[in-house]
Amino acid sequence: MKLSNIKRMNYKHLVEELKENSQRFQNKNAVYAKNDQNNTWEGMSWLHFETQVERLSKALIHYGINVQQNVAIFSENMPNWIIADAAIMRVRAVSIPIYATNSKKEVEYVINDAEVSLLFVGNQNEFDKAFELLQTSEYLKGIVALTKSIQLKPSSSVMHLDDFMAITPTEQVNIELQKRYYERDFEDLASIIYTSGTTGEPKGVMLDYHNFGGALAAHDYELDLTEKDTSLSFLPLSHIYERSWAFFCLKKGIEVYFNQDPKKIVDVIKEVKPTVMCTVPRIFEKIFAAIQDKRKEASPTKMKLASWALGVGNNYYNKHKRLGKSIPLGLQLKLKIADKLVLSKLREVFGGNIKFMPCGGAPLVADLVSFFHSFGLNIKCGYGLTETTATATLFGDTHFEFNSAGQPLKGTQIKIGANNEILVKGPGVMKGYYKKPLETAKVFEDGWFKTGDAGKLDHKGNLIITDRIKDLMKTSGGKYIAPQKLENALITDSFIEQIAVIGDQQKYVTALAVPSFENLKKYALEHKISFQDVEDLISHNQIITLFEKRFEDLQKEFSKFEKIKKFTLLPKEFTIETGEITATLKLKRKVIQHKYQELIDKMYSE
Repeated sequence: MKLSNIKRMNYKHLVEELKENSQRFQNKNAVYAKNDQNNTWEGMSWLHFETQVERLSKALIHYGINVQQNVAIFSENMPNWIIADAAIMRVRAVSIPIYATNSKKEVEYVINDAEVSLLFVGNQNEFDKAFELLQTSEYLKGIVALTKSIQLKPSSSVMHLDDFMAITPTEQVNIELQKRYYERDFEDLASIIYTSGTTGEPKGVMLDYHNFGGALAAHDYELDLTEKDTSLSFLPLSHIYERSWAFFCLKKGIEVYFNQDPKKIVDVIKEVKPTVMCTVPRIFEKIFAAIQDKRKEASPTKMKLASWALGVGNNYYNKHKRLGKSIPLGLQLKLKIADKLVLSKLREVFGGNIKFMPCGGAPLVADLVSFFHSFGLNIKCGYGLTETTATATLFGDTHFEFNSAGQPLKGTQIKIGANNEILVKGPGVMKGYYKKPLETAKVFEDGWFKTGDAGKLDHKGNLIITDRIKDLMKTSGGKYIAPQKLENALITDSFIEQIAVIGDQQKYVTALAVPSFENLKKYALEHKISFQDVEDLISHNQIITLFEKRFEDLQKEFSKFEKIKKFTLLPKEFTIETGEITATLKLKRKVIQHKYQELIDKMYSE
């Protein structure tokens, strides 16, 4: 499909879509949140959702927010997050999401760069950081707390959401809101989303309503979902991936459950039993490792049954259904038995009702994709960036390749440029970087967006990601190393929680590895290895030997120059709070390199 045709795709302004849905769905619930006091999920109807959006919109106008003025949201996921987002857009202001895990310094950067005068916050920690900035920032003038539990500090510049909305709107405010609604424009900036800055200073990605409208219309064309479906939201709404998915769900009338604590996702997914939800590879990597551990503990009879059932599932889902082949009657009968005895139980880990799970953020190893599909869990791998309004490519319903990120969405074009760089053109491609014309110019080439990722297209048009160009390492011997490829191969091991490959301008490749402490302690007990603490455990000779053997086995398919020659086990995980990983769980390689320089130097001096 030619790019020009995308403008003829039928899509409405996002603000109009949400307002019209309040009349279309009325008493049907739009969103849900968990009431921790009585441990129940409470829904909010479309009519109530619209009432809240309108009340907040009028409050924003009353406060003095102008057309295309920047307003920020610094909060974890919750219904009030989306209500604030929708209200900011309703008044034609620009929504600036900030990761709930950001440090005060990172929040300050966004506020200053975007000249944010009003900030919504979600919990006490976020409020406290924001309040400190309120005292020093030349831009920030007001803070609105999205939850009642936040303890405010004495100041006329801070208030709870209910108090902020408790105005009696004047006729002038009512007329102004109506005027802004009718003057809405696809060329308006809808949002500025700051990248996580893995390779430098964060950049504000500017997205307008054409970006959102075209991207959502393309998803609507590709995905078969209705208002009867349910989605569980647990990835940060401050990232374009989860946020654009939430908008897609609201556009379709799909009920969205907001999980505020990502650590509880394993239990929450069984409560909600969603039909769809966005995920990242780490979820599947951890669950795969847990399944493998359980299989090892099973009796020979159960092991044999599981292997037979997965074999049947592989034949049915991967060798027939995926390829669009007719399924023999005998295989259909075998699947019913295999499903009842084994496969359905594996799907229950994900709630049991999943139609499909979009997976993005990083490549998922092909063997894992195949494994999950073999018991009927439909993972739709895709590829995209903040700069492309999330998804650019996605698995289709059939004929997808497990080692790929699928094919371009309707209206999106992909080509491979110099240095195997993936170039994108389509409706989701951003307007540019906020206040950074030179940076914007660098990433566009004849109208194509240069992603910074390396890849190739197979003969069927499937995109295969090879690595992030900026992450490519060159050894002192002149050999190029793709660290993500190595890390993806190793992270599937049940004893490895996190791993960072080192090797740029070095004579060989090394790694910093964070063990799965739970599995490691269990192994130590089983093998009668005594230890005082984690530091003592990871320095034990038997543990070092265990990891040496696992590294050797996991790297058999790699060339000699690519293989990790030495490694160091770390006693603590990389965390968002300590700055070693981004809010989307990507490694901040420069931070890790600097923080662990002494340990790295030791691996090259011995």
